Amino acid sequence: MSAITEELNEIFAIPPINELPPDVSGELQSICRLHSISPKELSYKWESYSMKMGSEQTTLDLPTARAFKKDLQEIVEREARSKSHLRSAERRGAYATPRNNAKGGDAFGMLDGITPIQRSTGGSNKRKAHFETPSAPKSSKADGMSSPSDGRSLPTRTDQNGIKSVAFVERQNPGQIIETLNGHLSAHEPPIAPHSEPRLKLTANTDLKKFRYRPMAMHLSEASEVLDDRIDGFQSLIQSHYNLDDLAFGNAAAQGTNQIVAVGRIASDSSEGKLNAASMVLEMSRRTGAGLRVPLKVESISHEFFPGQIVAVRGINASGDFFSVDEVLNTPLLSLAASQQSTIDSLNERLGVLEEEDHSVPSKALNVIMGSGPYTADDNLAFEPLNALCQKAEESCTDMLILTGPFLDTEHPLLASGDFDLPDDPSIEPDRATLADAFRLLIAKPLQALAKAIPSITIVCIPSTRDVMNKHVSWPQDNLPGKKLGLPKQAKMVSNPVTVSINEIVVGISAQDVLYELRREEVVVGNKQGRESNLLARLPRHLIEQRHFFPLYPPVDRTLLPKPGTEEGVAVGMPMDVSYLKLGEWLEVRPDMLIQPSALPQFAKVCLPISHIACLLVRCVVKSKAYQSCVAGRRECPRSQSRTIVEAEGSRDFCADDNLPEEADGAGKEGGKAGGP
Repeated sequence: MSAITEELNEIFAIPPINELPPDVSGELQSICRLHSISPKELSYKWESYSMKMGSEQTTLDLPTARAFKKDLQEIVEREARSKSHLRSAERRGAYATPRNNAKGGDAFGMLDGITPIQRSTGGSNKRKAHFETPSAPKSSKADGMSSPSDGRSLPTRTDQNGIKSVAFVERQNPGQIIETLNGHLSAHEPPIAPHSEPRLKLTANTDLKKFRYRPMAMHLSEASEVLDDRIDGFQSLIQSHYNLDDLAFGNAAAQGTNQIVAVGRIASDSSEGKLNAASMVLEMSRRTGAGLRVPLKVESISHEFFPGQIVAVRGINASGDFFSVDEVLNTPLLSLAASQQSTIDSLNERLGVLEEEDHSVPSKALNVIMGSGPYTADDNLAFEPLNALCQKAEESCTDMLILTGPFLDTEHPLLASGDFDLPDDPSIEPDRATLADAFRLLIAKPLQALAKAIPSITIVCIPSTRDVMNKHVSWPQDNLPGKKLGLPKQAKMVSNPVTVSINEIVVGISAQDVLYELRREEVVVGNKQGRESNLLARLPRHLIEQRHFFPLYPPVDRTLLPKPGTEEGVAVGMPMDVSYLKLGEWLEVRPDMLIQPSALPQFAKVCLPISHIACLLVRCVVKSKAYQSCVAGRRECPRSQSRTIVEAEGSRDFCADDNLPEEADGAGKEGGKAGGP
């Protein structure tokens, strides 16, 4: 039996039947050969065909298989006829494409400098996009300015809202160190020449294959089961941690005179407005509370709440109208990761550290640089901050460069309009240019140059829901297609979110700005005693206690988020696929380091006393028109302490030092450093 026959039987055969009839299997194999598709892709087309026929239980027999084959052939013919019409329209010049005019001339806009408002006649219809946004207007040759594609920035100018934009080359205090963690350690000393081979071992602690699910196919029944399972799972954790009997738990919506423990999800009694103490309700699972919601009275406690938070509350519902909370039980934390001493020794040998040497020698340190998109300003596609980031990595002989999306941002005005120019490249036809070509020229090219200069570097790319090139639009999100985008072999494509091990260090990364949304939705009740007053230190604690990269549910309405510079003026927001929320959970151990890009001020802190996790908030490389670039480099001394430096390619108002206690940094632990599983 051939491999394709076995795969077809595995996908299409319905138990107790293990094999398809030979005639049906032959028809399916014929379809695969005819359309050059795999059996897995064929199953997707079969599901679509079944729904179109009006029944998901369509029997796969010989007549149905032949009708299915005929339907696919008709679809192919319709697409071919449509493409032929488009090609004929292109020959007539009915459609304009991104120009390729880095040498100073263009085929479609020859009269742009003479008649900047009118369309040229007798030539092509070059589109002109005008945006009423805070972004600076697009430059034209009539103004004597360079185009966005020539790699130069625009001079200082003021837009219609009075917001000044400063050219990237004119930014103040580039490379300024604004915050240092473990500042008492010596700074990293780059080697004289790049290392001959990689000094780190990168391991994904996340099953990346599970992120290849079909987006935009969510069923309400599946979503509700996932939400209920999360509540029931936390109840099991609370029961095990506090050694509670089954009778200690109860339905918070049921009237009673005995004190009980209720586990549920924090929600608001209204779909509009911000959560507050008066509108707070507890939503229980169908197993423990019949899916009911009950108002909470929290005047007697001091705690922080947000929508989607799973809490265990102790109290009583004497009247049947509300549940009076006397205590909020602390959620047990995941255990710390640990590595065997033999693993530590092998990694030290890879780093070139000998037993008799001082393990805090700066030249032996592991150097990691992180950056968060977007990587260019709103009024051009020069990607100067990305090039500066790659230059910084090359100068310091960086071992690893971690980049989180968006790379090509859907909220960028030029990308949203499609009216932009690409640098000159002989391999790209101007009339056939695609966004993949734009990615190869604007993003992949500087990364290829960096990989050529430092062959031992490891580049990790995490996508964003705002990335143009990722067909996986919902969160949790599959990785970018690396081969299609021309990235170097040193670039590793991972999912969003992801947990990886860098040598023995467990690192959790998510490209979604959950901290910004948590800051907006968090409600604090009670007095301030015994509560973390620092907002930036408190927000990451919610992720740690909830064991999730995005514990907020539902996400903030995208109309309430900062408006981008696109014509619609509406942010992408958080397109969440609730059926796969479990992919965002921390399953076994809590990470040693949490990297979270955000629009909030960048910081590097250790979450004490609850978790001993180094939380690193990386600000966007380019934020609005401020042209601020944030680079966070982490130097790790084997079996000793670590130093984290946050550098800014712009100016900031503060500079702070925060020393990390030895016991809080897993590097100096007895018997092995906290790290990979």
